[in-house]
Amino acid sequence: MQNIKGTYDYFGREQAIRQKVRTTLQELFELYGFEPMETTLLNELELLTSKYAGGDEILREMYKLADQGGRRLGLRYDLTIPFAKVIALNPGIEFPYRRYEIGKVFRDGPVKKGRLREFLQCDADVVGIAGPQAEAELMQLVAEVFRRLEIPVMLKWNNRRFLGEILGAVGVPQQEQLSVMLTLDKLAKIGSAGVLAELTDKQLTAQTVTLISELLELANPGFAELVERHKLEGQPGTLEVLALQQLIDAVGLADVCVFDPFLSRGLSFYTGTVYEIFDATGSYTSSLGGGGRYDAIIGKLVGRDDIEYPTVGISFGMESIMALLDERPAEPADRSGVLVVPVGGYMPQALIAAASLRSAGIRTTVDSGLRRLKKTLAAASAKGIRYVIMVGESEAAVQKLRLKDMELGSEELVTAAEAVQLISMG
Repeated sequence: MQNIKGTYDYFGREQAIRQKVRTTLQELFELYGFEPMETTLLNELELLTSKYAGGDEILREMYKLADQGGRRLGLRYDLTIPFAKVIALNPGIEFPYRRYEIGKVFRDGPVKKGRLREFLQCDADVVGIAGPQAEAELMQLVAEVFRRLEIPVMLKWNNRRFLGEILGAVGVPQQEQLSVMLTLDKLAKIGSAGVLAELTDKQLTAQTVTLISELLELANPGFAELVERHKLEGQPGTLEVLALQQLIDAVGLADVCVFDPFLSRGLSFYTGTVYEIFDATGSYTSSLGGGGRYDAIIGKLVGRDDIEYPTVGISFGMESIMALLDERPAEPADRSGVLVVPVGGYMPQALIAAASLRSAGIRTTVDSGLRRLKKTLAAASAKGIRYVIMVGESEAAVQKLRLKDMELGSEELVTAAEAVQLISMG
């Protein structure tokens, strides 16, 4: 009788915080014009393992299974591929289309703080906008989400097309560029020595490895420095970076969004802008979310390379956000609820009173009435409940309720309507 490693049950304070984060995300997704969507947990294995889906590492971590009909299936490892499937299966969807989804995904990978095997992802994606507008709006969304959660963040971003232009300039063959990008993405984890060690196993010349080594030795190389160094003026990726940076500056996000020329993210399907969110204080080192542009997936899934499906998305990592918030002191107890206590077996009257409060939108709990009243009141106080309504023989005789204000220590006989009015004002 135990949970599978990397899976958890949530209740009490932790679930209350999770719900607060989820509600914040949902409110902002809808504020930004995203529509809700639910995709399937179970998918055809062929879809999840297609060359247009996740990289080799993700596929190794996928949960695979078969149904009674012998069909090969898998549990979704992210919300992106199932979303791309929905777009591919529904050609009547009008673009641009904005969707959000909050749901469980599954990965059979190593377990650590903020990284589980069953976890919640919170995604927002836009299909049908090719320019940098969609990326800039998602960056605004990120800034607002973490402002509301009171978490200072830094959003690191790059452009894979631009990084490919740099790699091409130093001699990396086209067929090796994605592999080299994924190695460069590990720079913060394994350092330049680890990156160079991995590069020696690839099909690269000694001169190319030397040029990449010199690139890594640059102290925080800026965009302009890299463009000039590798003669990249006018290249498509260079122009995309320039256009997005101008939007970032114009909307006042330059302090939050920081260009990182080595960022590429671990998934193979990204085609342009990529970004990752980090705690700005550095106290929590794992990513709090990330995403990017993946223009090729949907068209390839439907076998139509000639149709454009420009798509960009962002994913917020609930478990990483919770790992960060869990270090904060507990918030004050919610004192908005009301406890109704039947005294001496007057449960029908207690339930009728509770119904009146609930119909007015007041959160109400009915006590069992089996404990001594003194203990019930002490427990209510410990939970932070401000108002307790008691109904017993004397109250029922005059068809009233006894309303006790635990904060002021006062009580009075009132009708149900008067109780609603006093609690609503209080």
